[in-house]
Order: sequence, then structure tokens, then C-alpha cells
Amino acid sequence: MRDANPVFIPGPTNIPPQVLRLMSQPTVDHRSAEFAQQMPELMNKLRRVLKTEAAKVFIFPSTGTGGWEAAIANTLSRGDRVLACRHGVFSDKWIRLCQNFGLDVDVIECDWRGPADPSQIEARLAADTQSKIKAVLVTHNETATGVRSDLPAIRHSINQAGHDALLMVDGVSSIASMEFEMDSWGIDIAVTGSQKGFMLPAGLAIIAMSERAIAATYSADLPKFFFDLRQMDEAVAAGGYPYTPATQLLSALSFSCDLLLNEGIDRVAQRHFHIAEGVRLAVAAWGLEICAGDSHFASDTVTAIMVPPGFDSNKLTQRAYERYGVSFGVGLGQMAGKAFRIGHLGQLTEVQALSGLATIEMAMLDLGYSIKAGSGVAAAQNWYRTSCVGTSLSNINICEQEAVPA
Repeated sequence: MRDANPVFIPGPTNIPPQVLRLMSQPTVDHRSAEFAQQMPELMNKLRRVLKTEAAKVFIFPSTGTGGWEAAIANTLSRGDRVLACRHGVFSDKWIRLCQNFGLDVDVIECDWRGPADPSQIEARLAADTQSKIKAVLVTHNETATGVRSDLPAIRHSINQAGHDALLMVDGVSSIASMEFEMDSWGIDIAVTGSQKGFMLPAGLAIIAMSERAIAATYSADLPKFFFDLRQMDEAVAAGGYPYTPATQLLSALSFSCDLLLNEGIDRVAQRHFHIAEGVRLAVAAWGLEICAGDSHFASDTVTAIMVPPGFDSNKLTQRAYERYGVSFGVGLGQMAGKAFRIGHLGQLTEVQALSGLATIEMAMLDLGYSIKAGSGVAAAQNWYRTSCVGTSLSNINICEQEAVPA
């Protein structure tokens, strides 16, 4: 019965049954008129999810890492300088990807329990009087630490410095789950993947590009073929694809967008905050700390939880999996052995979240953690009962009921 349990990793996420059924459809000819009609409709849906009117959207058979590569390979040239904050495993991976492409990466070392630093970004850009920095890379939601960076503040810093660098954002674990406004936040490139907020298996990289970013593709000279955006743009405009697409995943992505848009993108973000806040209250009731040093920057899609000195977080996640058949995220990078992660994004309800909290409580008690049985669950229950945000993916209701006396 292990397969009946939800996963509490920050991706791939739980897949709605109706999406699973849709992926079992027969193969569609990707050179047919039916497929050609599907693509423009899908792009329009994705623009609505991203809250952009002007950006072009591209979909590659890949993952978020492929999206990073597509973003830099299509807009930059060998020897170009980029600016990036390193504050977690995934921000570090994007930096290393850029270095492998021969880019000059100006790295701002940040606290792994904090976000990207807008003040340091502004200072580095202000000092770049010759405009050698071509792009600022930001990981919106650092999945390894459960810390969210303030994108509007970073855009403000770029503007204050009077710099014209492109703002590239890794939104893999935030888009379609947390507040994300591509146009109003002045984002030039947004990268995400199918396996998190869109509630699909891994397999699609989604890249949205502003007019400024599209203009940069005409002078970029980094090598590319599979991830050539202009080739992709021409093929899709002609009603096809430059190579064999993942047709079942594309159809499922369209349906997932329908679920999100029917719920309402703002309400999707509210639902994720609601679930996440219950998890954070549970952590506090256990007497533990979340990785995010400032709760203002705590992620609404994944909570990284520090274990007490003398405990190994890897043994905790192993116990939960082996004894109770439930998966939680292990600590990564500097957090390895020091923190475990509870993913709470995509298809997740209050009831599912409570089951995950109860399971990790049992695993902690099994290993001798000094917590009170049921304390975290009770704290989350109280929040879910009194804050009353519905959790249906198809028909969410936000209640304004009074708290019921215990």
C-alpha cells in the first residue's frame, strides 16, 4: 500500500488522477492540424499563469536545468559577464552551468539561510560603469533551503543602479504555486519545469522571454542546437516542432493550466501559503527551527527544517520511508544531515499535509527526538480549522468564518 501515500518531496509532486488519465491518451501526430491548434492555446494559458502579456513562451522536452541552459545559451556570448547570488544548491548549479559555458560569473556569496541580497546586487551593478554585466541570475525559491528571494526588490535594485542587465529568474519551484508576476516585476526570462507546481512528471522545461530577451538572441553566440529558441519559435509558428515533442505531456500541461486558471492564480498562491503556514506552525510546536533565518522569506512550496545537534536528518527521512512508506526531502549541500524538507506544493490538501506531519512526528519519536506526540499536528489543525481556505483544485473557496472555540 506504499503507493497510496502522497509524497512530501519538493518535486516531482503528486499528480492529480485526472492528469494521469489524460497522459494515457493515444499518440497524436505532431505534424497534424490538431497539434498545430493545440500549441497557441497552450502558450496563451502559460502566459496567464505567468502573468505576462508580452513574453514569448517556449517548451522543451527537458527539465528546469535544461531551461537554465536554454536561457543563457540563447541570450549570451562566450566571455560575457553575469551576476549571481549563491545561497543554495540550485543557485550554485546555475552558476556552475554558466561557468561551463565560458561565462565570467561574478558571484555574491550569501548566507544559505537567507535570500539573494538586493543591496549587494545594486552595489555590484552600480560599480559596473562599463555595463559589462549582461545578466543578473536569481533563484526565486531556493528548493534546497526553503528560502524565497524578493524579486520586486531585486528589480528595484537593478533600476536604482541604472543598469540594463537582463533579469533571469529560476522559478522552477515557485511558478504555478507562489505569487509570480513576470510583467509587473520586470522579469526578462522566467524558467520553470513541469514536475512541480504544474503537477506533472518531469519532462518539460518552460521558458518565457521578454522582448528585451528576445532581442538578445540575435547577437548571442554560445553554442546551441537542441535548445535553439529561434529554431523552436519558427517551427511552432509554422504549426510543428523542430523535433519529436512529448505530446502526452503537452496535453497534460494544458489540462493542468486549466486546473490552475479555473482555481485562479492568486488563489493558488493563497492555498500554498495556507498549507505552508500550517507546516511552519507545526515546526514551531516541535521546538525546531526552519532553515529560513527570517520567516518573511520562508517558502510556501517547501519547508526545510533544522534537526537538533546530535541528530542526522538523513536517518530521519530514511526512517519515515522505510517504516511508514512516506518520502520527505533530504538535506542538500550545506544542509546535508542538518535539515530535512517537507514539500507542500502542487496537488496537496490540508488533510494530506496533516498526514505528512503525523508521519514525520512518528519517525522523530522513533529516533528519540524530544518532541511531544501530536504537538505539530495539533498546531497545524488549529490553523487549518480557523483560517479556512478551501483546497479544491477545481473549485476553491476562501472562507471568512469566525474561529470556533475549542
